[in-house]
Formats: sequence, C-alpha cells, structure tokens
Amino acid sequence: MASTATGASAANPSKKTAATEDREVVFSVRHLWKVFGPKADKIPDDTSVTGLNAQELREQTGCTAAVRDVSFDVHKGEVFVVMGLSGSGKSTLVRCLTRLIEPTSGDLEMDGEDVRAMDRGTLRELRRRRASMVFQHFGLLPHRSVVDNVAYGLEIQGVNKSERRERATEMVEKVGLGGLEKRRPGQLSGGQQQRVGLARALAVDPEVLLFDEPFSALDPLIRRDMQEEVVRLHREEGRTMVFITHDLAEALRLGDRIALMRDGEIVQLGTPEEIVGSPADDYVRDFVRDVPREQVLTVRRAMRPVQDGEADQGPALGPDTLISDAIEAVARSGGAARVVDDGRCLGIVDHACLLNVVARVDHRPEEVAA
Repeated sequence: MASTATGASAANPSKKTAATEDREVVFSVRHLWKVFGPKADKIPDDTSVTGLNAQELREQTGCTAAVRDVSFDVHKGEVFVVMGLSGSGKSTLVRCLTRLIEPTSGDLEMDGEDVRAMDRGTLRELRRRRASMVFQHFGLLPHRSVVDNVAYGLEIQGVNKSERRERATEMVEKVGLGGLEKRRPGQLSGGQQQRVGLARALAVDPEVLLFDEPFSALDPLIRRDMQEEVVRLHREEGRTMVFITHDLAEALRLGDRIALMRDGEIVQLGTPEEIVGSPADDYVRDFVRDVPREQVLTVRRAMRPVQDGEADQGPALGPDTLISDAIEAVARSGGAARVVDDGRCLGIVDHACLLNVVARVDHRPEEVAA
C-alpha cells in the first residue's frame, strides 16, 4: 500500500505551505480496483491472485488490473499529480473518479457523497458542473468560434446565450486568448487550442479540474507556457486540480503532492521533496536519479543542529527555502546561515551540509534537534 505522506510542495516557494491534512477532503478513494477481462469482478476479493504481478495475473486469469487496490485523498485547493509510465494505470484512475470508466470495486467519494452509488442524473450533473476534465486531445468543435467552443459546456447546462457568452469571453481573457474570440480552432496553434480547452473547462466553474496528460502532444516551449498557465490559475483561484502526467519534471513543477504509479499501484505518495529526497524503493530512486536536488529539496533536509553562538549569526532563511537559494545566500555571506521559523532558530546550514544534500549524502531532518 502506498505511503499517505502529506504536506504542501516545497518545490515552488510561491505555493501554499499549509499541511494538506488540515484541508477539506474533496475526493476520497479507498481500495479502488479496475480490472478488465473475464469475471473481472471476482479478482479484487480473490487472495490467490491479488498478489500476482501484472504478467502472472494475465496468464492465470486472462484479466488486466489497470488499477490495483489504490487509496488516497485529494484535498481542497491542492494540485494532486498522478504520474507514471505508459500503462501504469494513471489515466484509467482519473477516469474512474467521475466514472467515465466504471470501477470494479472499492470506495469512491466526492465531498462525502458516494460516487459509485450515484444514479445517471446525479452523475451527469457531477461531470457537467462539479468536475471538468481537460484531455490531451482538445475535442474542439471545428465549425464553432473560440468563444462558442468555450461556451459549449454552459450551453449544455441550459445557460442563456448572453450569459454564457459573457462568461466565455471572460474565460478567454483569463487564459490569454483575448482578441481571438472569433477565430476557428483551425486558425489556432496547438498551444492556443489547448488554452481553449482549458477555458471551456473553467467556464462551468467546476470545483475540481481533472487534467489527463493535457500537454504531452505540445512542443516543449509551448508545454512550458501551458504549465506556467496552470500555475498562475492555481495561484489566482486556488482551485482543486488532479493532474495526470508521465513527465517527472512536469509533476515536480505543478504538484503539491505526487502519486507515483507502476502496474496499477501507487508505489509512493508524497510531496515533491519527499519523492526526490526519500524515494520509497529502487523504482522511485531510478525515476528521480537525474533530478537537480537543489531545485526541489529545502533547507529542512540540509540543516544541522545549532551550536553555541550560532543562533544569532548569519543570514536568516525560512525552512521552505530551496537548497539552490540557500547555496547562494551562504556563498554571499561567506559563512553559515540560520534556518528560522516564527523567530526560532531551527538549525544551521553551511557549505558542508548543503553540499551533502546535493551530493546525495543521507541527512534526515529528524536528526536535527527541534
């Protein structure tokens, strides 16, 4: 079973730092399975096969477990990233959240409501109003203008024409497409088309945005622009987001927490700092091997205990300061820096302990006296 580590990401200092466990739960997932194949519903309760790996399960039962006994919570206002390689089950998992794919077994709640027990009408309203999905393929209507594409979800909801066009125009401006309202999708670049898809999802004012690898087909520079757009929107609106990706850099950039999947299971769940700084196994360790640690880890992981006379000397750094910024501060000061929180000195960082983190010498923050 995956770790249930919580906490806000330290990979981006602008992100909220309140612990996620203090926030309201939006999605609660417990022991979720999605199995494809003959008699799939029998698999989750059959202990003789649940421990088999993916290949053994297929050989013995003819079934594929795309999602295997997955449990996690998504908290209000966080960006929850699910990442993994192709075939890991991440896209199947996000589709299970709104029953675009029907789960085989397990518990699934949104705001305390049993999603698996919802009738067709209630489920339709959930998809139309409460949880909007942004897909990799934009699905724009080629004969409609940008503003009419953005307004499409509101039209389905029965919103009158003047109101939906006003709302759509506002969303077009929000995603940076002002002035292009009358263009057709064929007159837009790939990045612009994806912005239309994002604006369409935002227009219905959903509680949750679900992204299924939305930027994977875009050129690297356009992809980065779209990532920055998501960061900006989240900073401005604080909207809950579930983001699916196979790209580790994208996951680290966007996620407050990351669930790393392999063969349908979550092998580690934690903040970017926890994923990079304390990999759960060799698979995760290999995944993060080439990540620049100084751009993800914070001084919490590098600081050493305070010695006599050090508590009032040197520059003060917050505990969520990135190692890369701390290296610069220590280099400028020519000595050690203090890690200070609410006026209390938590520890000291100097050249040696910062270098230890960058060089992957294990140094756990719990070793530092509180």
